[in-house]
Amino acid sequence: MKTSTLTLRLDPDLEERLAQAAERSGRSRSEFVREALRRQLAATQLDDLRRRIMPFAEARGYLTDEDVFRDLS
Repeated sequence: MKTSTLTLRLDPDLEERLAQAAERSGRSRSEFVREALRRQLAATQLDDLRRRIMPFAEARGYLTDEDVFRDLS
């Protein structure tokens, strides 16, 4: 798999927290950041999808997550 390099600046506190979290997880800092980025991108995609479908859901009476769970359960 072809990869690319991204350089980012971290303040000392964030750098230390990243190092500790990566060590606790048994992963490298790069692996830890890649997974965090994957999760954030998935959450952003879900938020975007939710925002786009809300008008259609509201038109059908789905106003909350509970409305959806009630009908799907």
